[in-house]
Amino acid sequence: MKTKLKELRARHGINQTELAKRAKISRQTVSLIEREEFMPSLLIATKISRVFQEPIEEIFQFDEEELK
Repeated sequence: MKTKLKELRARHGINQTELAKRAKISRQTVSLIEREEFMPSLLIATKISRVFQEPIEEIFQFDEEELK
């Protein structure tokens, strides 16, 4: 899974702590997602997408192999 989370944060001018607070998740979770070391659940992905008002599929991209 690839993510544009770090890019979106930069565009919106918020740090990991602020994103975590707004999405009601931990900063560590944000960090792990950005480093592509953790695949967010649908609930977490939805919370993040609501913060940025972007569709989930614009933030998180799966490789075709992962979807098989």
